Amino acid sequence: MSRLQLALRVPDLDASVAFYSKLFGTEPAKLREGYANFAIAEPPLKLVLIEGTAGEATRMDHLGVEVDSTEAVHAATTRLSEAGLATTEENDTTCCYAVQDKVWVHGPGQEPWEVYVVKAEADCLAKQQDSTCC
Repeated sequence: MSRLQLALRVPDLDASVAFYSKLFGTEPAKLREGYANFAIAEPPLKLVLIEGTAGEATRMDHLGVEVDSTEAVHAATTRLSEAGLATTEENDTTCCYAVQDKVWVHGPGQEPWEVYVVKAEADCLAKQQDSTCC
């Protein structure tokens, strides 16, 4: 199963969790310090909330497509590269409280897109050095 991901940087995580819980009629699948995500069945969406700076407007952090295997990430990498897009691969990277394999591309407006698989849980939000994550 694949689903789109929308990652938002929000000024008030608690208020945003409350709002999106009401909007989509579901509680977060993961709630950690400075971070929450919702695995929404309908529409199929992974909504990620990353705590930003108080007082700032909510902004898009990045977009993604969650896939179900490392093989699907590799297939996406090949397809995107063959289509002429510059790709950046990250394997076994820690991001958003998870260990992931992923490939990044950027749209014409420099919007970051990732195709990724979650391989395991992790204890931290912080990205690894030189990662595009969060």
